Amino acid sequence: MLSRMRPPSLFPLFAEVSTLKGVGPKVLPLVQKLAGPLVRDLLFLSPSGLIVRRPMTATTATEGMVGVFDVIVDRLIVPAKPGAPIKVRASDAEGFVHLIWFGGSAQNISRLLPKGERRLVSGKVERFNNEVQIVHPDVFTPAQADDIAGVEPVYPATQGLTSRIIRKLVQGAMEHAPELPEWQDPAWLAKQRWPGWRAALAALHAPAAEPDLQPDAPVRQRLAYDELFAHQLALARRRRARQITPAPVIHPGDASERVLAALPFTLTRAQTQAIAEIRRDLASGEQMGRLLQGDVGSGKTAVAALALADAAASGFQSALMAPTEILARQHWQRLAPMLDAAGVPTILLTGRDTPAERRARLAALASGEARVAMGTHALFQDAVRFDRLALAVIDEQHRFGVNERQRLQAKGDPRTGGVHLLTMSATPIPRTLELTQYGELEVSRLTEKPPGRTPVTTAVVPQARIGEVAKRLKAALDSGAQAYWICPLVAESEASDLAAAEARAADLRRILGVEVGLAHGQMPGADREAVMADFADGRTPLLVATTVVEVGVDVPNASIMVIEHADRFGLAQLHQLRGRVGRGTAASACLLLYGGGDDGLGETARIRLETLRRTEDGFEIAEEDFRLRGGGDPLGLKQSGFPAYRFADPIRHRELMLAAADDARLVLGRDPDLTSPRGEAVRVLEALFDWRNDRPGID
Repeated sequence: MLSRMRPPSLFPLFAEVSTLKGVGPKVLPLVQKLAGPLVRDLLFLSPSGLIVRRPMTATTATEGMVGVFDVIVDRLIVPAKPGAPIKVRASDAEGFVHLIWFGGSAQNISRLLPKGERRLVSGKVERFNNEVQIVHPDVFTPAQADDIAGVEPVYPATQGLTSRIIRKLVQGAMEHAPELPEWQDPAWLAKQRWPGWRAALAALHAPAAEPDLQPDAPVRQRLAYDELFAHQLALARRRRARQITPAPVIHPGDASERVLAALPFTLTRAQTQAIAEIRRDLASGEQMGRLLQGDVGSGKTAVAALALADAAASGFQSALMAPTEILARQHWQRLAPMLDAAGVPTILLTGRDTPAERRARLAALASGEARVAMGTHALFQDAVRFDRLALAVIDEQHRFGVNERQRLQAKGDPRTGGVHLLTMSATPIPRTLELTQYGELEVSRLTEKPPGRTPVTTAVVPQARIGEVAKRLKAALDSGAQAYWICPLVAESEASDLAAAEARAADLRRILGVEVGLAHGQMPGADREAVMADFADGRTPLLVATTVVEVGVDVPNASIMVIEHADRFGLAQLHQLRGRVGRGTAASACLLLYGGGDDGLGETARIRLETLRRTEDGFEIAEEDFRLRGGGDPLGLKQSGFPAYRFADPIRHRELMLAAADDARLVLGRDPDLTSPRGEAVRVLEALFDWRNDRPGID
């Protein structure tokens, strides 16, 4: 494993943080929680802000800035009332400087600031009655003047571990940072005017001004590129390992033709192209790893059905795994009749099968009688045995971990080679970001929808008109329609005025006089799926839910989607929610309620809702979502499945990411075993970031 082959030059960086001076038994768990267990992790903890200290006097002090004052202590004022602040009055040649502590010991403060002594005090300046006031100042003796940093980086802190302590630990850790061989291409490094790795790391922890903290600062770009390059190398290695893994050769046959003829629509050009790409992979003799990315309703399931039929036509078995029982059952109900009629026996495996059903289905799989198995996580349980598994199809692939997908693929027969993998995602992402999540996979895109799909009319409505919306909804439900009503919260909260699903379900049940289902993420999974199944089967006309219905529910009769506080949702998420309607023949509508009372819309929220109202193209929406986040919401990426980068920002550094992907392919193409001088240096980089072993987020 890579972690066992770390170059000796990296040993100091991979020492435990407990080896650093100042990291004792009390501090150790705090440092481990905040940064990580290794010296490297502490060095990779970037400053998040700056304190700029300026020499000031009582008359030149600027409110809101951090000043350093050279003062004489006049007197300590101890409050008579418990809980009142402790005050120290000091002065310089130009006036008074009042120092204030909320809490603390008067005895300790008097020792820190003895009357009549000279001290240097620093802190954020406030003015009260036109006199300088500093709350909880830093205090130094004249002998400590050199310890006062004019510019001090601010680190993330936690209870018992201040930014200043972290700074001292980082300074100690820098003494362990060695000079390393340069892994970047010299011409590229010169073109970018980047420093060497160690110099960049040192500069990261010694910012001189606010611009040094920004993603486009040269130092940060250098470290971000190193991280992106290491990540892309790991992905490229995975791709290469897959490409040299033998796998069963699969060709279409009679079963494939019968399934194609049974489809209730003509394939779009995008579907035809995706099928051709998949068949090329399946026939190559190399293990396929392909992502089928398509908007809601673009026909991914039909493409998957043909791949399943191809495997059966070549004498192999396949599996289609979905994250929830209701979605697995929907796939089975839709595809099993078509596959069975084409001579491809299909079974369903879920966690709720009776023992007798389970035994019979497992026997059919083990004997090879069943050619296709559809189901949930039950498919990769130890008791499940395939006869000749050659293809694994994973729906809503982001809902499964790497190990879960690998456990299903591991059920293939080693004598026939590796199991082909086709993953599917209904969440379009921009092309530049495909590299971060799916860099080791080939990608097919479905950019069209099959004919006959009903467009969804989208309207943006103030929250104040909710009564009118409810009235129109009642008329629609009375005529036989079904509807979703989405709320941002599960239960009411004093901390938020957003709509809560539980209270809204009760209100609508009373106002509309109909059965109202309720589904949210805090319910037991079985209860939630039962509620959603009642809705899918038409027994419940209205489903109030949180975003748990964002994916995996197909109810063709549902034609209305109401989203409360839509301005609080992300653009891609709103698009996914809207995709729950318009799946049948009835005219469909999506109502986006925003604000509360007379609240207006912020500029970003307005653009989001206007984009959604204007277009149903998921890829266009994904690009706009990307652009908006790039304008100031990179933290939203934490909910988007992107790798847990330390330095890189997939939005701000997208051009660097593209360059890193090209460089990784070039390096491994020229030197696949990394034995050249640069290759040896690249091995050090791989070990430094350890993407292939202990890093989260790389699937």
